[in-house]
Amino acid sequence: MTSSKPVLAISAIAPIVLLAIMIAFLLGPASTFLQFGVVLPEVSIEKIEFIENEIQATVRNTGPIDVDVVLADVNDRIQPAAIEPDTSLKRFETALVRIPFDWNEGQPYEIGVTISDGTRFAKGIDAAFHALEPNMDLFVFLGMIGFLIGVVPIMIGLLWYPFIKKLGKNTFNFFLAFTMGLLVFLGIDAVLEATEISENHLSSIFNGELLIATVVILSFLALYGIGKQLTKKTEFSKLSQGLAMSLMIAIGIGFHNLGEGLAVGAAIALGEVALSTFLIIGFATHNTTEGLAIAAPLTKSKAKIFKMIGLGLIAGVPAIFGCWIGGFSFSPLFTLIFLAIGAGAIFQVVLSIFQYMKEKSEILSNTSLFAGVSVGLIVMYLTSVII
Repeated sequence: MTSSKPVLAISAIAPIVLLAIMIAFLLGPASTFLQFGVVLPEVSIEKIEFIENEIQATVRNTGPIDVDVVLADVNDRIQPAAIEPDTSLKRFETALVRIPFDWNEGQPYEIGVTISDGTRFAKGIDAAFHALEPNMDLFVFLGMIGFLIGVVPIMIGLLWYPFIKKLGKNTFNFFLAFTMGLLVFLGIDAVLEATEISENHLSSIFNGELLIATVVILSFLALYGIGKQLTKKTEFSKLSQGLAMSLMIAIGIGFHNLGEGLAVGAAIALGEVALSTFLIIGFATHNTTEGLAIAAPLTKSKAKIFKMIGLGLIAGVPAIFGCWIGGFSFSPLFTLIFLAIGAGAIFQVVLSIFQYMKEKSEILSNTSLFAGVSVGLIVMYLTSVII
């Protein structure tokens, strides 16, 4: 038995060591032998800002080889430019390209950079927009937007609690299924938003679609484990099963609203969205249903007002932080990740609600499930059209 332990350790480590040796060989002595064709460079223009009499573009080397940025242009016309901190970019390094230019607000522009081998990379902007200056006014403005699209509508949705509590068993099952429909739509919407960010803002080097799938699955599994622990605690504590489920829904919606806030804040900072009273009304209408989703599982237990407010804050406040982070420091990678986390968490909650309904009633033979999910999806679609 003693001699078997070293053998077991060697069998565990040996494949890793051999793999490391093979990779070192392929990157070293065999790299020239294995290289076929031409290795192509790739440069991504991640961000374009319009400052007073200047255009600033953040570029990143996302290709396999080092590059030298030698020229910059606006609408395919070469312009003088300063490249900071250096024109030479190793893989994944970034540089700031500063182009003195008298641009006009609202006009479309295409910004391009050319590297030493003559390859040009470009990114278009539909309408030039003054870059927002970080200050207290902007901090308050972004916080107010997050408050109006996150906290307020969810709190309004929670006001449906007394109405739902008075409903009969079948109608209650309908509203639980309705909640499932709302959440399924939110989960799909989060995945689509993340995919759009991947296509429009994230370099292909990050494999955005696969990253979304990976994060959604990991988030689902992590929240599934947390949900199981909460369910076990309901058997030994005063934490009711309905409250535990509402807490999971609030956490899932909170992650979703953080990602949504990041996207909204970034869109404001990049000038890609013109906020108006109508748009805020659309967001509020859409997100009010999230409060209903939190309130529904609570109707079979005694819910104190402070607990409901706490659940509403868990779900809504992340939208405020998302607007702040997205407005002051937009990161397409982190926005994508948080949207995917929200999607995975929401899908886990949908599964938990389904299991809860299955335990409490013959759900598979009940038309409440089909009707509730269908109406939930339709309502979310109609409210999304307003946005």
